Amino acid sequence: MPRIGYIVGSLSSASINRNVAHALVALAPEGVELVELDYSDLPVYTPDHDADYPVAAREWKSAIEGVDGVIIITPEYLRSIPGALKNAIDWASRPWGTNSFNGKPVAIAGASIGAIGTAAAQQHLRAVLGHLNAPTLGQPEVFLHYTPSAFDAQGALIDEQVKAILEGFLAAAVAHVETHAPVAVA
Repeated sequence: MPRIGYIVGSLSSASINRNVAHALVALAPEGVELVELDYSDLPVYTPDHDADYPVAAREWKSAIEGVDGVIIITPEYLRSIPGALKNAIDWASRPWGTNSFNGKPVAIAGASIGAIGTAAAQQHLRAVLGHLNAPTLGQPEVFLHYTPSAFDAQGALIDEQVKAILEGFLAAAVAHVETHAPVAVA
């Protein structure tokens, strides 16, 4: 029964990627727990903190380490990932030798109102995660072209085509986590 953390790449209260994340939570199969990994309290990373990590950063690292795998749902800002998401990843990977993403299976998705979805951002994110030794799901790639009509007034996903895409992605993400998650030794 995997416990998978999800990270929303945008801190915006009106994030369309948060809507997609909530849709994934609603679609999670029985026995799969999806929990949000919140990084909104992190200050801007600087190595000056490496000797004495702030509480928010220690909690952030612990949250990542406490799940079997991670799903990152990110927007694209200027053909890359949002600065806040990169900052959170920086905190998780430091100080040297304490990389919380090391060996952690990750799956990536994203939504945008633009026609190419979040393709460029996801490529940058794959490069960062590769450097952190996080096995990253290759397929299916999910570059959603977001349309508000896919969701009802309460935010529930109602578009059957998008639902099928997200169900396929979630099934692959769960299988990826189950394949790559470390086995607990008693």
